Amino acid sequence: MSEQRILLAHGNGGRYMRELITEIFARHLANPVLNTDADAVLLPDLTGDIMVTTDGFTVQPLEFPGGNLGSLAVHGVVNDLAVAGAEPRYATLSAIIEEGLEIALLDRLIASFAQAAKESGLQVAAGDTKVVRHSEGGGLYLSVAGIGQRAATQPLGMQHIAPGDAVLVSGPIGDHGIAVMLAREQFGLSGELQSDSTSVLPLARAIWNQPGLKFMRDPTRGGLATVAHEIARSTGLNVVLDQAHIPVRGEVTSVCEMLGYDPYFLACEGRIIAVVKPESAETVLQTWKTLPGGKDAARIGRIETGKAQVILETALGGRRLLDELEDDPLPRIC
Repeated sequence: MSEQRILLAHGNGGRYMRELITEIFARHLANPVLNTDADAVLLPDLTGDIMVTTDGFTVQPLEFPGGNLGSLAVHGVVNDLAVAGAEPRYATLSAIIEEGLEIALLDRLIASFAQAAKESGLQVAAGDTKVVRHSEGGGLYLSVAGIGQRAATQPLGMQHIAPGDAVLVSGPIGDHGIAVMLAREQFGLSGELQSDSTSVLPLARAIWNQPGLKFMRDPTRGGLATVAHEIARSTGLNVVLDQAHIPVRGEVTSVCEMLGYDPYFLACEGRIIAVVKPESAETVLQTWKTLPGGKDAARIGRIETGKAQVILETALGGRRLLDELEDDPLPRIC
């Protein structure tokens, strides 16, 4: 492509749009299923229980330490399928591009999307592009639908959670939220913290059929505390979290203390929250610890009878309620 930046003409259906699709999207995302000349495609080899998820992705800046919008969008849908017990198979991609976006940057983001999809066994089957006027977008928005085949043989869901169950996390929380904030160079802060943006498919796959597994969720927007509130609201039970055992990196703790953030509400993009029978907790943890993304996995809480509350047991021996998130201190983060 001869242009350096996206023009409104790249969305008009003519030559510029054809070149954009051919030279960037089709070049990176090519696979046997994708047909850019068709309005719809046939998805082969889909049998058994089919699962579908969809999500929109926006982050500022578009590239951040440990990831970018392209890989983030793949990880988002792959992780949603993985924690539901499904192997990812196909995806659709809709790109909303802002006039003026550097074409070299767009190329890097779509290349990253393609690489992350390949690593997770995900094929893009269909897509669409739109161009909006300058200042009417955030550079690039991606909307992705993911289709998978259920591989877990046991039912997963909040309806299976009971008092006494253990709450586990696959790794440190809050890395993504703080890494993106530092990348914005706000508040005069900087650091080398990397986002945890990655596929949790290997972690989920390793425990799909572990006896005693009841529920999994990836704690994206709203973080650990929001997942805990979803469990409490759905089950009517209390979720009790043990502050002393929740893994939080020192860099995350330091920034939170300086700026008044609560790490329990910060987005993660490569972690799993799991609820298991107490007798299965150690087996799941040891399974996770053998994998690259799970070496810091921990048992962080339990389920109790109560009033559908989320309770934090502090390191000093006290207890405090974690209220639901209301404000959004870090917008455009995932």
